[in-house]
Amino acid sequence: MNVRSFIETHYRHFNARTLVDATDAYRRHVDDGGRMMVTLAGAMSTAELGLSLAEMIRKDLVHAITCTGANLEEDLFNLVAHDHYVRVPDWRNMTLKRERELLDRGLNRVTDTCIPEEEAFRVLEGEVMRLWKAADDAGERWFPHEYFYRLILDGRLRDAYQIDPAHSWLVAAAEKGLPIFVPGWEDSTMGNIVVGRSIDGSLSGTHIVRSGLEYMAALADWYVETTMGRTVADLAEVEGDPVVEPGDALRTVGFFQIGGGIAGDFPICVVPMIHQDLRRRCPFWGYFCQISDSTTSYGSYSGAIPSEKITWGKLDTDTPMFVIESDATIVAPLIFGALLGW
Repeated sequence: MNVRSFIETHYRHFNARTLVDATDAYRRHVDDGGRMMVTLAGAMSTAELGLSLAEMIRKDLVHAITCTGANLEEDLFNLVAHDHYVRVPDWRNMTLKRERELLDRGLNRVTDTCIPEEEAFRVLEGEVMRLWKAADDAGERWFPHEYFYRLILDGRLRDAYQIDPAHSWLVAAAEKGLPIFVPGWEDSTMGNIVVGRSIDGSLSGTHIVRSGLEYMAALADWYVETTMGRTVADLAEVEGDPVVEPGDALRTVGFFQIGGGIAGDFPICVVPMIHQDLRRRCPFWGYFCQISDSTTSYGSYSGAIPSEKITWGKLDTDTPMFVIESDATIVAPLIFGALLGW
């Protein structure tokens, strides 16, 4: 029994049935010519989601990614330092003394998994610093993911790989030239390091890394180009309802959100930004699914039900909407496996 047959046989009701319905709607959306944005929050790279996400990228089932700075770099950490990761199976019983012992060993804990500082952070720091310095000397500025793409594609790390690169979603994305958007990148190890190297004078400043505001502008260009085949600058300002008429768009873009936080909240805002701030026409997001363990509650963005997003101009009344309330490390590989025919 493959994954698809398994979920169809056993996931018939309640939250489990939502998983099947969301998977079916994802497939219909892509088969009808739509594109899909996947957003990564939490520690999905350290959870090794690349085992399935990389193949989703290679099979053209993912067309753009928005992720936290941590997810961007942690896939690369896992690629070059996997053999040095330490698992803590009894993590629920950790004492403060044991936590400090991990720190003293240079191990940074993410639930049951410790990322090794020397083998991951410091090894990559030297390689990324080389690219930052070259950009600084040349007066160039690049997005965070563009530095990582260069690092992967120039082959300098290949001999250091400790996992099959086919299991790295960042390698698959680099080889595809996949659009990536990384809001709040400064909230990451490499983001902290570039600030530190700017303070100590190793770099002339943080300007060598393009900002989150520039990522939003790039996302607007990608979204309009993908849905309408035009640039934002080409769109005429409208006085009335900025929503496109049926047939005006080439295709729609779906939104598959893993977790909450800035990885999801940042990119979904591109549509109301185009509508309300630019007064330009573009389609609403054409599909929405969120895997979340955030309890639906008052005042919560990550825990808000999808229909609330209608009031913010992100989704429309006919957008297929799903919330799967479960652990993304369990749910996402099942959905991806079913879509891939595993």
